Amino acid sequence: MWGMEKKKAVVEKVKANKKEFVEFLTKYNVLQLAVGVVLGTAVKDLVSSIADNLIMPVVGLVTPGGSWREWNIPLGSSQFGIGQLLSSFLDFVIVAGVIFVVVKKILKIEVDKK
Repeated sequence: MWGMEKKKAVVEKVKANKKEFVEFLTKYNVLQLAVGVVLGTAVKDLVSSIADNLIMPVVGLVTPGGSWREWNIPLGSSQFGIGQLLSSFLDFVIVAGVIFVVVKKILKIEVDKK
């Protein structure tokens, strides 16, 4: 069995770890970071939907054949999916552009408040 001293030491260690964890949560704004990640995911989904349902159909109309996402380059017995790569790159550019505009507006609001 554990002696009383050992139990006390364990309890003190747990209390110290709890205090350190709470300090970590408050000092590094973990809750705000979590909210930012959730909102960022939602914005990414929204922007991807706009890209897939509004922008990409227009791109498909102006490209020869229309189904540019299915473009492949044969590499021996496999295929290099250049169309899917271009689609992912375009999604990234759109998401990055929207985030840039939103952050720029937020920073402008913050500066105007001061």
